[in-house]
Amino acid sequence: MIHKIVKYGDPVLEQEGENVKEFGTPELRQFVDDMFESMYAAKGVGLAAPQIGVSRKVAVVDISGGVTEEGAPASERIVLINPKIIHKEGKQVGEEGCLSIPGFREQVRRSQKITVRAQNVEGECFERTAEDLLARAFQHEIDHLNGVLFISHISPLKRDLIKRKIKKMAKAGEWD
Repeated sequence: MIHKIVKYGDPVLEQEGENVKEFGTPELRQFVDDMFESMYAAKGVGLAAPQIGVSRKVAVVDISGGVTEEGAPASERIVLINPKIIHKEGKQVGEEGCLSIPGFREQVRRSQKITVRAQNVEGECFERTAEDLLARAFQHEIDHLNGVLFISHISPLKRDLIKRKIKKMAKAGEWD
């Protein structure tokens, strides 16, 4: 099932999500499948549960976006449940956007390489080291799970300009 993406202004986006405690259930598996379906429908590379209005620490990422040599869609579906960044190194600056703040993109500074400790749908703990775009996607989605939006990482001036534009769009009925 494709869920509607919650937009900036909804309080769920700025709250820390709750840890998942029950694993391996049909409900959790279906929820994760729905998140991937919603992310692909919105043409995103990552999606956190708060972005569909659910305050839980579940995020999905797939940066493949391409096709295999055989012409089939490439996919590396990564599920992060209750994730924590346990190591960071280096710096990268790159353009970021967010499905919950559509139409706005800004340069954001992130760590170049990170290691994440998380759980999968079955509750098994794993660690994953990521660099470049995957590291950026992990950091962006983990921020969402902690109630932090990418605009928190830009200058106060740029952040205020975006907030004012969104407020104006909301008054005009263009932000729902």
